[in-house]
Amino acid sequence: MRAAARSGLAAAATALLGAVAAAPPGAQAWTAAPAAGRPYAYLEGPAGSVLQDTLSLTNPGARPLTVRLSGQGAPVTFAARSVTVPARTRADVPFAVTVTADTPPGEHRGTVRATAADREVRVDLRLRVSGPRIAALTVEDVRVDTTTGDLRYTLVNRGTTVLAPQLAVRADGVLGTVLDRPVRPLALTLRPGERATRTEPWPDPPALDSVTVRLTATAPGAAPATARAEASFASGPALTGAAGLLLAAAGGGTYAVRRRGRARTQRASAGANT
Repeated sequence: MRAAARSGLAAAATALLGAVAAAPPGAQAWTAAPAAGRPYAYLEGPAGSVLQDTLSLTNPGARPLTVRLSGQGAPVTFAARSVTVPARTRADVPFAVTVTADTPPGEHRGTVRATAADREVRVDLRLRVSGPRIAALTVEDVRVDTTTGDLRYTLVNRGTTVLAPQLAVRADGVLGTVLDRPVRPLALTLRPGERATRTEPWPDPPALDSVTVRLTATAPGAAPATARAEASFASGPALTGAAGLLLAAAGGGTYAVRRRGRARTQRASAGANT
């Protein structure tokens, strides 16, 4: 009886092992990675070039696997957007990254995405664009809204690198400085050739003054750029007050003239009666 039991257990174990060996691996087992076992895809070249690499898709399963390919953060094109990988097979899929002519020199990042069986694998893509790094920034079209006090201006990246601009603002009136804001970073980045029109609030501009506003923009590695605008402020209450002062001054002058005239007349009369 014991021999029969041992024989039955052995048969059951053999059957179980056979079932496990015959069961296909789960869909989660497939992989996507850069060719040659690299941790990420690395490409290097100048702006205006097309750089190529290969993505390896491995299907250890017992059935064919269809994988959809796409890129993110970089202009990636594939030899095929959808690839069917046979069972227990690796497929190498070429892809290319087009580096546009206006791509700035330096490091750039992107992602190659492979999707199959309700699962997505992302492969890091690192791109290095060669070429001279030129940082150049200008500030243009400075305007002053004399109704609200807002300062409007445009920043332009004239170089070949991404810039993080900073801004300083100063305004001088007839009697001295009426606004002085030290340099501070802006919540903004500019790609080469990119323009950004912004507004700088000035909630307490002078009520009555003629001012010169100067905006100075800087960025790491770039020379400071300054632009200016002229503006005259004249609010209603300020004009009324100024007019009152002028009238009062004029009235005082007229009264003084009249007093001097009466005094001369009185002296003349006194001399005639003597």
